[in-house]
Amino acid sequence: MAADEEKHESVDHIDLDAEKKHHALPTDYVEDPALERRITRKCDFHILPWIFALWLLAFIDRSNIGNARIDGMEEDLDLEGNDFNIALTVFYILYVLLDVPSNWLLKIVGGGRYLPMLAMAWGIVGTCMGAVKSFGGLVACRMLLGACEGGMFGGIILYLSMFYKRHNLMFRLGIFYCAAPLSGAFGGLLATGLSQIDYHGYNGWPWIFFIEGAITIVVAAVAFFFLPNTPGSASFLSEDERLIAVHRLHADLQGGTSREKVEEEKFSWAAVRFALLNVNTLLMSFNFFLILIPIYSYSLFLPSIIEGMGYSNVTAQLFTVPPNFLAFLVVIGSSYLSDRIKMRGPLIVVGFTIAAVGYIMQLASDSNAVRYAGTFFIAVGAFPCSPLILAWLSNNLAPHYTKATGVGFQVAIGNCGAFVATFTYLPGDAPDYRTGHSINLGAIGLTLIGVIANILYIRWENAARRAGKREYRFEQQREGEGELGYRHPEFRYTT
Repeated sequence: MAADEEKHESVDHIDLDAEKKHHALPTDYVEDPALERRITRKCDFHILPWIFALWLLAFIDRSNIGNARIDGMEEDLDLEGNDFNIALTVFYILYVLLDVPSNWLLKIVGGGRYLPMLAMAWGIVGTCMGAVKSFGGLVACRMLLGACEGGMFGGIILYLSMFYKRHNLMFRLGIFYCAAPLSGAFGGLLATGLSQIDYHGYNGWPWIFFIEGAITIVVAAVAFFFLPNTPGSASFLSEDERLIAVHRLHADLQGGTSREKVEEEKFSWAAVRFALLNVNTLLMSFNFFLILIPIYSYSLFLPSIIEGMGYSNVTAQLFTVPPNFLAFLVVIGSSYLSDRIKMRGPLIVVGFTIAAVGYIMQLASDSNAVRYAGTFFIAVGAFPCSPLILAWLSNNLAPHYTKATGVGFQVAIGNCGAFVATFTYLPGDAPDYRTGHSINLGAIGLTLIGVIANILYIRWENAARRAGKREYRFEQQREGEGELGYRHPEFRYTT
């Protein structure tokens, strides 16, 4: 028993002597496709189901306020004017501010522990939302919910990047992110049933928060004991598989890393500086900001948009299911395709072009059938773009702390789009919501321009590296700049 404990204690920091004995240093690693597939399958089986479940619950717990709204929450809490929009907005204040420091904390605590702890915290807050009796109480709970969920999105991306190679990552991000549109479908069905409960003075909408929050707490508590922190601590891998799982990530970065493993990398402000001064970080963060405007407004206001077509609240809840479920399937399909063709940006262009068609249908037609069909175009076009742009930046940053900072910054800037999204559909614009549709269409147009500019920059930079125009960075490294990471002349950006 003591021997076993000693063996497991050493897993998180496999010693270099063992590596040398196996001749398995990152620069010497020769890919074994069968072994690679076995490691990837084990990671898929032991990690993805928990990540999928946590993100599904995260999206349900942040957007179920839209379901509660049409089930009587506004009347019971005496919400007037833009009170509901304010309650949506305050969620994102702490959510945005905590993204970058949360990613640093994930590295210290360990993703396998930190992510379930966040989920348990927001599950408790989400449950308490069912007991609020005033606008002030609702605002306080929404702010706390944002504080607890802050860091989850970027944290999951960072966590998965510790286990998967760059061009295996997109499909896995798609698997976890497709929980977002699925939450719209599943949440609509669940809210329809829960809103019928009348027990102990709590009628209808409070039970949406009580039950869904309690489910989150239970799932997160179980996940805490099953998720590993790093490949080196994954008990479902053999010792040799753990070595390869660590080394294959280094080999995958085409010379852009050192022999230092994720567990051994030390924090440095230089890594933070390189993350924030990267052109990709700045462009993709701005593009993510624009991408989230239609995604968040769609998630939060779809029940209201459909209700504005003249349907009852129960019918409106049920009508949110089909477009969200179709988006769930498209996210998986586009993520798989993205990894196969090793491209991110061009698929974003295709997706947002489709979403633009959906908003044009909303604006150009008075037919409920056409407008409802437009919600399908919006869902299948917009939802895949969020994981695509996140995987895109994650692929183009290294090493770990640079990636942690860059992804955290991207998520923080991107989620500022929620401040726009929460005020796109105002009560005064009901039932057609033409202003909201126009704002989202404008955001899509700006996104298309930004993404195309990003693609052109990457092609120019990769051409410069192939031509040897970045070789001077080797001298900078010798002069004490530390690891080059994504700045390494042999590192190639993903388009």
